[in-house]
Amino acid sequence: MRLLKVATCNLNQWAMDFDCNLKHIKESISRAKEAGAVIRLGPELEITGYGCEDHFLELDTVNHAWECLKEILLGDWTDGILCSIGMPIIKGSERYNCQVFCFNRKIVMIRPKMWLANDGNYRELRWFTTWKQEDQLVEFQIPPEISEALSQKSVPFGYGYIQFLDTAVAAEICEELFTPIPPHAELALNGVEVFLNASGSHHQLRKLDLRLRAFIGATHTRGGVYMYSNHQGCDGGRLYYDGCCCVVVNGEVVAQGSQFSLKDIEVVVAQVDLDAVASLRGSISSFQEQASCKNRVSSVTVPYNICRPFDLKMLLSSPQKIMYHSPEEEIAFGPGCWLWDYLRRSGASGFLLPLSGGADSSSVAAIVGCMCQLVVKEIANGDEQVKADAIRIGNYTDGQFPTDSKEFAKRIFYTVYMGSENSSEATKMRAKVLADEIGSWHLDVCIDGVVSSLLSLFQTLTGKRPHYKVDGGSNVENLGLQNIQARIRMVLAFMLASLLPWVHNKKGFYLVLGSSNVDEALRGYLTKYDCSAADINPIGSISKQDLRIFLRWAANHLGYSSLAEIEAAPPTAELEPIRSNYSQLDEVDMGMTYEELSVYGRLRKIFRCGPVSMFKNLCYKWGASLTPSEVADKVKHFFKYYSINRHKMTVLTPSYHAESYSPEDNRFDLRQFLYNARWPYQFRKIDELVQELDGDKVAFKESGEHGKLGDTSGVGGMGVVAAASGDPKAGL
Repeated sequence: MRLLKVATCNLNQWAMDFDCNLKHIKESISRAKEAGAVIRLGPELEITGYGCEDHFLELDTVNHAWECLKEILLGDWTDGILCSIGMPIIKGSERYNCQVFCFNRKIVMIRPKMWLANDGNYRELRWFTTWKQEDQLVEFQIPPEISEALSQKSVPFGYGYIQFLDTAVAAEICEELFTPIPPHAELALNGVEVFLNASGSHHQLRKLDLRLRAFIGATHTRGGVYMYSNHQGCDGGRLYYDGCCCVVVNGEVVAQGSQFSLKDIEVVVAQVDLDAVASLRGSISSFQEQASCKNRVSSVTVPYNICRPFDLKMLLSSPQKIMYHSPEEEIAFGPGCWLWDYLRRSGASGFLLPLSGGADSSSVAAIVGCMCQLVVKEIANGDEQVKADAIRIGNYTDGQFPTDSKEFAKRIFYTVYMGSENSSEATKMRAKVLADEIGSWHLDVCIDGVVSSLLSLFQTLTGKRPHYKVDGGSNVENLGLQNIQARIRMVLAFMLASLLPWVHNKKGFYLVLGSSNVDEALRGYLTKYDCSAADINPIGSISKQDLRIFLRWAANHLGYSSLAEIEAAPPTAELEPIRSNYSQLDEVDMGMTYEELSVYGRLRKIFRCGPVSMFKNLCYKWGASLTPSEVADKVKHFFKYYSINRHKMTVLTPSYHAESYSPEDNRFDLRQFLYNARWPYQFRKIDELVQELDGDKVAFKESGEHGKLGDTSGVGGMGVVAAASGDPKAGL
C-alpha cells in the first residue's frame, strides 16, 4: 500500500488584506502538518484574495504577494509538506493567475492557469493572461529580492506535474475542470494520481451539486485523488464563496468541509491509498490503451517519498454521504454568513432594517436573526475569532459575550415599521411580533406628518395638490404620492441608522439593509431611492418564490413562527388608501405574477432569449392554456416594463448574488440601460408569428407541449393577469 495523507481547506480571505490572508495561510499549513498531512492545498489567489479585481493591475499587489510568499518560505512552514499556494505572478510582460508549489523551503514549480473564468460574475481575462505553451516548462527568473532571500534563482514555470519517487501530483485550477477537454484527463494518462484544484467559486442557489458531480466524474472513469479547496465568506464584494473543500477518491467523496461557516480557517484531512488508484486504472482496458499512446506532459522531479507503507495505525478515509443543504437552508446560511463578514469588516456596529411586515423585509429580518444564531452557536463551539468580533460589535464589557441570539440581536439590530395612513394594522402587528421573536430593537414610526409637509410645500410651489387614483386622481398623481412615501422611508432609515446608536450611547453607525427581491428588480417594480436603496441587500438576487419557501422553513427551523402568517399574506406595497372595494396588490400592479417573472427571468438570462425567442418558447410552455395572442401580450408587457425600468439597475443596492437570472448590472448582467421600449422590430415579428398561429388556434392548444426548457411547475394553466394602468413602484 502507498498511504498518503492530504489536507485541503476553506479560507475566509479578504481582498487586499495581506496580513489577514497570510495569517490564515500559515495557520492552515500548521494544522495540516499537525494532522500528519504531506500535501496542503489552499484556494485560488489566496495570498491576495480572489476579489481584488482591478487591484490585480497594480504592481504593488503582485509585489506584496511575493513578499508574503517569501515570509512563508523563510520559516519552517513548508518543511516536509508540499504546499500549493495561489497568487498572481508577472512573467515578462504578462500577468498570470498561478499556483506556486513549495516544498522544503523552495519553490518546486509554478503552474499558471491555462483557461480563465470569464463569464457570469468572472472577468479574469481583464487581469490575467492564459498560459498557452502547453508543450513545455520554461525557466522563470525569481524576482531578485526574493531570489536572494531564498537562495534560488529560477524555477520551472508552465503546464506540467511534479514527479515524486512514489507518486505524481498536478494542479487543475478552478475553471480548467469545467472546460470541454479538462487537463486532468491528459494528466491521468501521464500517471498523475493526485489532482489539486484551487478555486474561487461563489455560492449560487442549487449550484453545489454541479460542482461535486464534476469532481466525482473526474476520477470515476480514470481514477485518482481529487482535492478541492475554496474560499469561504465575503472577501469584499457581492459574492459569497461557499467553501465545501473536499477530497474525492475514484469517484467517491471521502472528506467534505462545510459549505457555510463563520470559521476563518477550516482544514479537512483525508488518508488515501494510492494503490487503489493504480488498481482501478489497471482494470480499465481503454485507459491502458490510451495511456500507451498519450501526449507527454512535462514534469519536475522531486527525489522524495511522500507516501507511507501499510500501517494499521493510519486509518483510511471511507466514502461518505455528501452533505447538501436545501435551498431554504442556503438562503438562511449563505446571506447570513455574508452579512456577518460584511458587518465585522465594515466597522459598523449593527444593522437597521425598514420592516414592513411583508415577505421581503421579513425574510431579511429572519436572515439577520439566523446570523445571530450562528454567531452564538460558533462562540459556544469555542471559536475565539467569532467571539472577539461579537464582543467588539456588540460592545460587551467585563468579560461578557453573546450567549443568547435574541440578546445579541437587541444589541446590533434595529427594525423600524414606517407606517402611513395607507398601512394596515395587520402588517404593523406582523412586524412587531417578528421583531419580538428575533429580538431586534423595534420602532414604530408614522410618516404621515412628513408626507403632509412635503405635499404642503409642493402645493405652495405649484398651487396644486395631488390625489390618489381611488380619490379621483390621475395615474401621474397616484404614482407621485406613492413614491413620496417610499423615498421618505429611505431618508428616515439612513437618519436613524446614523443617529440611533448615538441616542443609545452605542459606538459607530448601523448599516441600512435593503429588501427588494430579484423579480422586482427584473421588472423594475421599485422606486428609485426608496427604502430598497440601502447599504447592502441580502435578498436582492433571490426570487419571490424561493423567499416564500424560505419563510415557511424559517417559521419552523429558526423559531420565528410569525413568518408562516407573513408568507400566507398577499404581497402588497400598501402605498395607496385601503377601501372596502379596493386593496392594492403587487401582482395586479405589475400586470404579471411572481411565478411568471421567474420564467421570464430564466428565459431572458439563462437561455439568452430576446422577445421573439421568448415568445416561441412560451408558446410551447403555456400553449395548453393560453392562445398565441395572449402569450404575445404577456411577452410584450414584460419587455416593455423591463426596458423602461432598466435604468434602475444602475443604482441598485449591492446585493448578495444567489440567482442565475439576476439583472444586477454591475458585473453579472451587462446590458444597456437606455432602450427603445417599443421594441418595434421584435414586437412586429411576434405579431407576424401570432397571425400565422391564429389560423389554427384549436390545433395549437391541443398540441401545446410543456417543459421544453425544464420544470414548468406552477406555470401551466396560468391565467392572463390584467395589466394595471399604473406602476406604483415605477418612479424615476
